[in-house]
Order: sequence, then C-alpha cells, then structure tokens
Amino acid sequence: MASSHQASGIQAGRLSSQDIVDNFGDLHPAYDAHEASVAADRCYFCYDAPCMTACPTSIDIPQFIREIQTGTPEAAARTIFDQNILGGMCARVCPTETLCEEVCVRETAEGKPVEIGRLQRYATDALMAKGGHPFTRAASTGKRVAIVGAGPAGLSAAHRLAMLGHDVVVHEVKGKSGGLNEFGIAAYKSTNDFAAREVSWLMQIGGINVKHGDGLGAGLTLDALKADFDAVFLSIGLAGVNALRAPGENKDGSRDAVEFIAELRQATDLSTLAVGRNVVVIGGGMTAVDAAVQSKLLGAENVTIAYRRGQDAMGASRFEQDLATSKGVKLMFNVMPVALHGEGAASEIELEYTSIVDGKVSGTGETLRLAADQLFKAIGQTLEGQPEGLVLEARKIKVNDTGRTSVAAVWAGGDCASGGEDLTVTAVAEGRDAAMDIHSSLMG
Repeated sequence: MASSHQASGIQAGRLSSQDIVDNFGDLHPAYDAHEASVAADRCYFCYDAPCMTACPTSIDIPQFIREIQTGTPEAAARTIFDQNILGGMCARVCPTETLCEEVCVRETAEGKPVEIGRLQRYATDALMAKGGHPFTRAASTGKRVAIVGAGPAGLSAAHRLAMLGHDVVVHEVKGKSGGLNEFGIAAYKSTNDFAAREVSWLMQIGGINVKHGDGLGAGLTLDALKADFDAVFLSIGLAGVNALRAPGENKDGSRDAVEFIAELRQATDLSTLAVGRNVVVIGGGMTAVDAAVQSKLLGAENVTIAYRRGQDAMGASRFEQDLATSKGVKLMFNVMPVALHGEGAASEIELEYTSIVDGKVSGTGETLRLAADQLFKAIGQTLEGQPEGLVLEARKIKVNDTGRTSVAAVWAGGDCASGGEDLTVTAVAEGRDAAMDIHSSLMG
C-alpha cells in the first residue's frame, strides 16, 4: 500500500510532529472557573427557555447554568446527566450553534449567545473528574435486555435500563465501544481519549455486560436474541457507505471518509498518517468537513469540498463551513463528480456543474478538472442488510416515537432508525426514550 501511496503523492510526515500536535489541539478549550462564572452570568434564566425546547434531550439549561452561577458545577452536571448521560461528549460535538445557542435570547438580541455548550462541558468535566458515578442502580427486576451496538443510542439505553434495575448485555461488533463518538468524530473535538473515558465512567452504573466482536450477522440473529432476552434494542448505526457511481472511483487514493476518520481517531501518532497533496472531499455534511479539515491539519496543501447543491443546502452547519474555510479548505458548490482520472492511482477528478430543477440535481454538461491524488467519499451511509422481519422506511428501520419496531419486543434508535437527525444528541434521546418504553413494557 505504501509504495502506491508514494507514487500517488499520498505520504506521511508532511508536517513535523509538533505542528500536528498543535493542529489537533482542543477546538474549544475548556473554561476555567472564572470564565464559566462570567459566561453563566450572561444567562437570562428565561421562564419558557427556548434553548431547552431546542435541545433534543430537553436538558434544563437555565437550571444547570444557575447551578454553575452559584458555584455548584457538580449539581449542574447532575441536572445535565439526568436527561443526557453522554452530556460530556455532546458538549464537545453538538452543533449548539444550530440548536440551543441559535435560539438563545442573547443571540437574538446581541448576536452573541450564552456559550451553553462550553458551560455544559465545564459542569460535566467537573463531576467526572471527581470520580465515582452520580446515579445508583435500582433493585434487580430479573429482566434481561439485549442491546446491539455500543454507540450513543445503545449506551444511553443501556445506562437507563441498568439504572432501572434490568440486566443489560450489549453486543458490539467492533473491538471498542463508543460508536461514532469513538470512531467517527474529528480528533480535535474529542481529545485525550475522552470517548473511551466517558464509556468507562458510564459503565460504573453496573449491570451492563459488553461483548465485543458480536453483531447481527456476525453469529448473532434477531430470533436468537428474542428467545434469550425479554427485550431487544437495535442501535446498529449505518455501516454501509454510498457509492459515487463515477468511473474510476476505486482507483488507489480513493476511499471512504468515515474509514479515514476512524483510522485517524485510532492512531497513536498522527504524524505517521499518510495524506495527499491535493485532497478532494465529495459531500456536504459533518463527515465531509471533518475529513477535509483533518486532511489540512495533517499537511495537505490543497483541500476542496465539492458539493452538488448550493451552500444553504449543506448538511454541515454554517459554523462548520466557516471552520473549514478558516483552516484553508476551499468549498465548491453545485458540482458533482463524473470521473476520477489517473494511471492506476488518482491524479485528477472531473466535476460537472449542476443546476437544481424541481428540487432535483441535474448536470449542466459543463465540466472542470481538479488535481486530486486523494479522494474522500462522504456522501452518506446506509443500513447494511435488513434485520429479519423488520419494516424499513426511507432505508432505515421504521419505528414509532418511542422506538418500537414492527416486531414485538424489538426497539431501535440512533442512525439506523427512521426519524430524527443523525446527531449524537438525538441518538442519546432516542436511546433514553426507548429504554423508558422498554421498562414500562417489561414492568406491565
């Protein structure tokens, strides 16, 4: 692999180790106590807080900010964790600029919201640093629940079910828990192995047994799980990746963005990661931005995100778009890939300008070429296979508002399920709500 990489311009060591360490520092440095106090003082503690309505997990934001203001960040953390047990990670990765902070009254009045995400991190970090766990487990119910997938939805459901006294077995196909928190989020958003530390902290509730290397299709069937357990919760994510369907997309130098991000997140020394000189990312969501920005931070000279629609249609928030451009990433709109060129390895990508007709993307016939020795595909992920007997909706598992599937005693949530946005915070809410519905169902 290395020899073809060298030939195609993809190489490690484009920057010094120290430059890379500096580049991948914390995107939003943590508040100290004084900064948190000043930030909390800006909150109006609205009676009908719009920030709380905008939070998918309905955290009582005015309450936790008041607790920070009164010098009790651990109490604030408890308020957060009551609703969102992965509040520490959500504080780091939530697009707060399009959720709670976008509707903040300070944002409306002054164009500068209360920094809710950073305050949430301050509180949750304070409690987690003290050690121990803020919740205790209820007496055992004797009921057993299987969870497939140890991502945000699965972990959220597992914690809530264990807290309510059920015995939980989590089946995770990968060698580590955390799902996208561990494998799919930019390294500068989750530093110091936070995802793994958060999982260890969550598991302190007790009553949760995780079996790694275990997933649907990997020796595990839904029928067998239903026979062995009182309820099943599926949080299997989206493991398949959409194809570009463009000639040459399988040339050396072309790969899935999610695979690149996962490799980066699991690397112990980022300076050993190979990156191209001219990188092109196809897509318009958070994954596209994460792949593009990290390519730049690793030393790629030219990085371009090519998106088939206009800027307003991009899945990535304006904050994420601005972050990309601030790091030197070029954003191109209304272009789609038609071919990847090069002898064996990629050297150029051919893009066609697009127009939007009746909401649909169509090519105009006019093309351009960009140098591209590395191409990342970030055009969405799909459900792999169809779990036995489950009805699908828009290529996801069809569920009701509490996560019930078309099969009795089987629930689903997170990215694999129909409904909400593909966000960590939404997955946490879906896991929590399904757990409450499973509890009600099991306890009659």
